[in-house]
Amino acid sequence: MPGTKEGGKKAAATNRARHGASFYATIGRKGGQNGRTGGFAANPELARIAGAKGGRISRRRKAVVKADDAK
Repeated sequence: MPGTKEGGKKAAATNRARHGASFYATIGRKGGQNGRTGGFAANPELARIAGAKGGRISRRRKAVVKADDAK
């Protein structure tokens, strides 16, 4: 049954029985606390600059390959 929906439900039940009903909440909390990158929420000015760069790039025309350069 490994890899099936039914097997996953059995594994979840086993984990809750062994480690308590809040097993998945606990490992989720540990994962959230473990993050060290900060992301764009920590620096809104950096997010604004990165968004502007992405906007400029996405509005470019498609690159055209010349027949001479294709060799």
